[in-house]
Amino acid sequence: QVQLVESGGGLVQPGGSLRLSCAASGSFLSIYTMGWYRQAPGKQRELVAYITSGGITNYADSVKGRFTISRDNAKNTVYLQMNSLKPEDTAVYYCNVAYGSTTIAWGQGTQVTVSS
Repeated sequence: QVQLVESGGGLVQPGGSLRLSCAASGSFLSIYTMGWYRQAPGKQRELVAYITSGGITNYADSVKGRFTISRDNAKNTVYLQMNSLKPEDTAVYYCNVAYGSTTIAWGQGTQVTVSS
């Protein structure tokens, strides 16, 4: 019953910034872990970052120090602030909600392209 709507993707030059948003609808959203995954052409899907219901965060080594995940439970929304973007960050980014290790829902994906 959980649905996710992503926004904020687009084209940006290397070194630039974007902020992705994922708005969720459904019940008991505040108890879930929310996160972002990405998949580049020809590569496996990978976890970018997640934030638990208690506010604990985790990041992939490739984005540490550049990306920040946050959530606003009043708005049922999770954000991914992406700074100092690199061409290697180009991918489709997917929002995810989970309970423990069990995925509850996926977003449809939003394209991020980093290119000069």
